[in-house]
Amino acid sequence: MKKMICIALAGALSASLLSGCAGGGSSKTETEEKTADAGKVVVYNWGEYIDPEVLDMFEEETGIEVVYDEFETNEIMYPKIEAGAVSYDVVCPSDYMIQKMIDNDLLAEINFDNIPNLKNIGEEYLETSKEFDPENKYSVPYCWGTVGILYNKTMVDEPITSWDVLWDEKYADNILMQNSVRDAFAVALKRLGYSLNTTNEDELAEAAQTLIEQKPLVQAYVIDEVRDKMIGDEAAIGVIYSGEAIYTQRENENLEYVIPEEGSNIWIDSWVIPKNAENKENAEKFINFLCREDIALMNFDYITYSTPNNAARELIEDEDIRNSRIAFPPVEDMERCETFKYLGDEVDNMYNDYWNKVKSS
Repeated sequence: MKKMICIALAGALSASLLSGCAGGGSSKTETEEKTADAGKVVVYNWGEYIDPEVLDMFEEETGIEVVYDEFETNEIMYPKIEAGAVSYDVVCPSDYMIQKMIDNDLLAEINFDNIPNLKNIGEEYLETSKEFDPENKYSVPYCWGTVGILYNKTMVDEPITSWDVLWDEKYADNILMQNSVRDAFAVALKRLGYSLNTTNEDELAEAAQTLIEQKPLVQAYVIDEVRDKMIGDEAAIGVIYSGEAIYTQRENENLEYVIPEEGSNIWIDSWVIPKNAENKENAEKFINFLCREDIALMNFDYITYSTPNNAARELIEDEDIRNSRIAFPPVEDMERCETFKYLGDEVDNMYNDYWNKVKSS
């Protein structure tokens, strides 16, 4: 998936939350009393997907205790929310998974009277969100990005414009593909001129066959490792998320990112509130805090994934970053992209079956 688990961060946060339970006698400090009065908010988020200082600031400003947990993929997160064994107050799924959660009545409608900072979120992102949250009742955009090709200009003969390069034999053993069923099939489907949300089995079978044909050329199917391998000149070409591409370019000036001419995926991760949340108002306060422009800017600087917060974007001092074609691609690039949709369990199983054939071939 697009984010990495950061065990050290989780450990540090856990230690912070538990520190009030150790030593020092029985009398409560002023901060502890404030926290006890304000309650808590239980957050479930991707690893390394928020600036830890933001959590500290929220606690200090509101007195609300943040209990923080992390997940690695949407598919790991979903069954925990469905089972309801843990009452999370606010969660950050991706677009297609939000659609699935809405369809299965797992989310509460957000009271937007409690989120005045929603005004900072660009209308274009709220409009895109309607593809998975048709009435914008259940979600607030947090981060977004695209999927494209990262290539090393010293290892590739010409500027890349098409997904076709991933099938070019001269780059055999120098190609990195995403180890993800929807991402891998998105590449193949867009290359063939099909929708990345196709439910047509003939199109899916054709895409699977092209991935099987490509497989001997692939050095590795990776997730987060694409970042380190590309920085270290261990591969010439890799399929990558735009936020990771921004980071890699900071570390290796020879790397270039492109959204292929055939189009790609544009994704949005958004905050939602599960229906069984025990601290809904605190969840809304948390979401509102993250929509504040200075806080959104802190998270953009820390995460490097694009922010839908237009007010925060205006605060970016570096003009090259503020106008970056990677972080904020032009309209013509975005118009070639699609968001993933939840296709139903039957179609999901069909994708998984074909992916298993690719991986076992």
